[in-house]
Amino acid sequence: MTVLVTGVAGFIGMHVSKALLDRGDQVVGIDNLNDYYDPALKHARLAELQGRNGFSFHRVDFSDREAMAAFDAAHPEIDRIVHLGAQAGVRYSIEHPFEYLQANLTGHLVLMELARGRMDKGMRSFVYASSSSVYGANRDVPFSVDDRADRPMSFYGATKKANEVMSYSYASLYGIPSTGLRFFTVYGPWGRPDMSPWLFTDRILTGRPIEVFNHGQMQRDFTYIDDIVAGVLASVDRPPAGGDDAPAAIYNLGNHQSVKLLDYIRVIERACGRRAELVMKPMQPGDVLETYADIAASQRDLGYQPTTGIEDGIPRFVDWFRHYHRL
Repeated sequence: MTVLVTGVAGFIGMHVSKALLDRGDQVVGIDNLNDYYDPALKHARLAELQGRNGFSFHRVDFSDREAMAAFDAAHPEIDRIVHLGAQAGVRYSIEHPFEYLQANLTGHLVLMELARGRMDKGMRSFVYASSSSVYGANRDVPFSVDDRADRPMSFYGATKKANEVMSYSYASLYGIPSTGLRFFTVYGPWGRPDMSPWLFTDRILTGRPIEVFNHGQMQRDFTYIDDIVAGVLASVDRPPAGGDDAPAAIYNLGNHQSVKLLDYIRVIERACGRRAELVMKPMQPGDVLETYADIAASQRDLGYQPTTGIEDGIPRFVDWFRHYHRL
């Protein structure tokens, strides 16, 4: 099969593409290589893919309708879409909402239209990234896909919830088999510089203090990248059938374990071999106190079973970080 992967130079996009190629699939990757964080990291990720049999890369902004129309016409072989590209970041969305409007809403619509145009040409599945951020103010844990998810605490979360609603409408109208995946704090080698594993590891190894929000009284469901990849591939292979309803599904992909922030920092300290200097800060706008994934539905329908806890995953990330930065 031939899979279009958006955000292919991103953290999850690169790993998913590698796994697809490893099993013999063709991957057509697109990315606009923007400068939300250092593009050098994105180019380094791409270097892990380029030259491999079955991979091609195209620098395209998926929210650009004309550019995507030309891309679509040039690639009739695509029969599955894994839409991982987006403007990421909870706090960044508070200050730059129009970037999220363009990338996450217009861009998602452009990809759904591409899928719609291929429904009579063998389009098999449309898998897209959602986020645990959709749960927002929900205090009932673990978070279930059946829970209310219409009170996001950030505009980023709002755009991800909108993606789910948009996808359901297209599944209902046009029969597009759509699967939304609510990712829970994904980490691992090649991760993003704006996320806590990178930020904390960098500061600990260079002897600088780290900021700990809400005075450390937070918990997160940290999910290792290999487990996320397994869930994404299972979603590609098992699109929703629909039956009497629209062929649309939503799943949580998490580790099904909520870890206290201060315990998580201690694991990073051990992996780095150094103690951290902590600077306690108040809660930040857009943040939530706890995330915790109920994965019963993804276990049942996708065979999803995370296997890597932070005690194993964090040292792997720190080892990669040292190698990447030659520390």
